[in-house]
Amino acid sequence: MKSSKFTFYFYQLLVIANFAFTSGNCLAQSQSFVLELDSTKTNQLKVEPQSKYVWQLQTSGKDPWIYTQPLKQGLSKDSKILSFEYFCPKGLDHIQVYFGPVISSENSKLVLRIGLSEGWVGYSIDLSKEIKEWGKAGDFLRLDFGNRPDVTIQIRNLMLRPKTEREKELAANREAKVKQEADMETRLKEYLAKNYNSEITKVEVEESKISVEGKFRASGQVYLCEVPPYRNVTEETTFETAILLKSKRFDMEFDRYVSKNGINYDRLLSKWVLAEKTGAGYQLLSHARYPDIIKSEYNYPKEVAKGRKGIGGFSTNRGHQEDLEELSATSATVNIWFAKFMFTNPAPDRIEHVYNGKSYYFRKKEVAMFDSTFRTTARKGIITAAILLIDKAESCPDPEIGRLLQHPDMDPAGIYSMPNMTNPASVDCYAAALDFLTGRYSRADKKYGRCNHWIMHNEVDAGWEWTNMGEKTALIFMDTYIKSMRLCYAIARKYNPNSEVFVTLTHYWAWTSHPRFYPSKDLMEMLIRYSKIEGDFQWAMAHHPYPQSLMEPKTWLDKQVDFTFNTPLITFANLEVLNAWIKLPEVLYKGKNKRTLWLSENGTNSKTYSEQDLKEQAAGFAYTWKKMEKLNGIDGFQWHNWFDNRGEGGLRIGLRRFPDDEKDPGGAKPVWYVFKAADTKNENAVFDPYKEVIGIKDWKEVQYQGKIGY
Repeated sequence: MKSSKFTFYFYQLLVIANFAFTSGNCLAQSQSFVLELDSTKTNQLKVEPQSKYVWQLQTSGKDPWIYTQPLKQGLSKDSKILSFEYFCPKGLDHIQVYFGPVISSENSKLVLRIGLSEGWVGYSIDLSKEIKEWGKAGDFLRLDFGNRPDVTIQIRNLMLRPKTEREKELAANREAKVKQEADMETRLKEYLAKNYNSEITKVEVEESKISVEGKFRASGQVYLCEVPPYRNVTEETTFETAILLKSKRFDMEFDRYVSKNGINYDRLLSKWVLAEKTGAGYQLLSHARYPDIIKSEYNYPKEVAKGRKGIGGFSTNRGHQEDLEELSATSATVNIWFAKFMFTNPAPDRIEHVYNGKSYYFRKKEVAMFDSTFRTTARKGIITAAILLIDKAESCPDPEIGRLLQHPDMDPAGIYSMPNMTNPASVDCYAAALDFLTGRYSRADKKYGRCNHWIMHNEVDAGWEWTNMGEKTALIFMDTYIKSMRLCYAIARKYNPNSEVFVTLTHYWAWTSHPRFYPSKDLMEMLIRYSKIEGDFQWAMAHHPYPQSLMEPKTWLDKQVDFTFNTPLITFANLEVLNAWIKLPEVLYKGKNKRTLWLSENGTNSKTYSEQDLKEQAAGFAYTWKKMEKLNGIDGFQWHNWFDNRGEGGLRIGLRRFPDDEKDPGGAKPVWYVFKAADTKNENAVFDPYKEVIGIKDWKEVQYQGKIGY
C-alpha cells in the first residue's frame, strides 16, 4: 500500500544479498542462528521458497503450521529473540511458537494479533521466559500461523538472536517514557479542550521581521512566549523567549532571525503563546498560534491539474516515460528519501546548501535525477507532489545525518521514521533539507523544475510501519506529526505562495485491524482541532483507498464499508464518504474553501496474468472511475504502482507487467487501456464491456445516491 515501495524494495534486495553473503561472519560475531523452514513438515500450508532466506506461505485451513530445520548446534544463552521480516496484507490473528521435539501447548508461546503489513516489516518475539532447556543441537520450532485459510504471508531472515543494543535501549527507557507521555497526554487533552479568554489573533512573517497581535484579560504579569518546534507548549515551565506585555491589546514586532542555542534560527518555524508567570513557572493563558501570513520569495498563480489522472512514484530513471502523454497524466507523485543523499561534510560530488549560516551538502547524482524528473513534469504541465520519507539511521550514508533525523524512539520494526523534532540540531538539519528542496523546486523560472506540494511521510495512521516513532498514543504521535507538517508548510510557503502539505492515510477510517495503527478518522479530528486553535493552514489530504483486500480487485464485494462517516474503511466501494467528508464545514480551510484531496496511491490488483484476472483488474478501475463521475471533492487519482513489482508480496497492482516479465516485459495490461480511455470520448466504448464483470447494466448502478451522515 506504499507510494515508496519500488525503491524501498530495491534497497531491501541489496540487504538480503548482503545478508546471504555475510551470514557466516554475522553468526560468529552476533551469536545469531539462522532458521530454515522444513517444507516437508507442514500442515494446511503451501510453502514456496522465493530465495535462500525468503519463503511464501499460504494457509489452506484452520490449523496451518510448519517445522523449522533442527538446530545444527546448541543455542547460545542470549539468543532468545525470534525475529523475522514479513509481508502479509491480511494480517494474522496469532502466531504460536512450539518448542520441539515436545509439541504441546504448555511448551509454547502464543502471540496474539500479528498486524497486517503491506511492506516488509520487522517483527520480533522475546522467548526468554519460555526457553528453558530448549536450544540443544537437534531441537526445532513449530510455527503456527493463525487459524484462517487463504492467508498469504511472506517471511524472510528468520533467526534466533540476542537483543540488539537498540532493543535494550528502548526497553530500558520504556517505563519512564510511558509515565512521561501519559502525563503529557493529559495536559494535551486539557489544552485542546480548553477555551481561553486570551488569544493571539495574528502572526505575520515578513522578510526580516515578525509581528504578533493579540489580547489578554489576566491581571498579573503576562508574557508573549516563543515555542520553537523542539519544545512542547504544554510541557514548558520556562521559555527561551518571554516578553513582558504592558498592554492588554498588543501588536509587537521582532527580528525574524536570532541566535538560539548556537544556531542561527528562523522564527518562521515558531509558534507563539500567552502565559502568566507564577511561582511554579508559567501558566498558559492562550492557545499557541503559528504564522498566519508568510511572505513568499516568489509570486506566481496557483497551478492546478487540468484533470484527475496521475502517475504515482514517477521518475525519469524508469522506462515508459511516454505514458505521461499516452495516459494524459496531469499529476504525479515523486518519492524523496533525502537522508540518503544528505551529508554534513563537503565533497566534490556534493552541492553545498547554506541554511541560516550553516552548510549542508547534497549528492549531485541524486539531485540531478530529481531535477530531471521535476523538469519533465513541469515542462508537460504536470502538477507534482513529493513524498518525504525519513530513512532509518543505519540506511543513511552519513551516520550523523541518520542520527539527527531519525526519531529517538523509533522502533526497529518500522520501515521509515518520524523526523526527529526533539532538539535544535535535529530541527535545523530537517529544516535545512526542506529548505533545499522547496527552494530548488519553487523557482519562478523552473530552472530545476517544479514541485508544487509535499506529502508528509507515508500513511501515518499506519505509523508503526511507515512513519515510526515507537509505541505512542494517537495524540502524542499526532502532536509530533503536526509539527512536521507545520515545519514543511512554513518553509515551502517561504518560496511558493500556493504550496500545500498533505496528510497521508491508508484506507482504514473509523477502525483498524492492527494493534499499533490508529483509526484515520481519529487522527483527522485531531488535525482539525489543532488547526482551529493554533491557526488554520492549507493542509490537504493524500488518501489511499485501495479495495478492502489489496489482492482482490473486485472492490464492489468489499464488506467492511458503509455510507456513514463512521465506516470502518474507505475504499473504492464507498468513495462517496470521503467526498462528503472533505466538504464538511468543519473540514474546510478557514471554514470557506475545500481542501485538495488526492487519491495519491491506489489501484486494483491482477492476481495473475490470466485473461480473467486481468479483466477483473480493469473492471475494478472502471467501477471506481465511473463512481468518481459525481464526486467533485476528489481532485486527483494517482495510480500506484505504475509497474508490477516483485517485492510487493505477490501483488500485481501495476498498469504494466513486471519489467522482467518473460513474455512481455513492462507490457501494458488491459487496465492500462482502460486508464487511458478514462475521461476521453472513448471512455464508454472501452469501459462498457466490463459491466458484465461487475454484474451491472448501467454505470449509474455503481453510484450511491443516498445520504451520508453519522
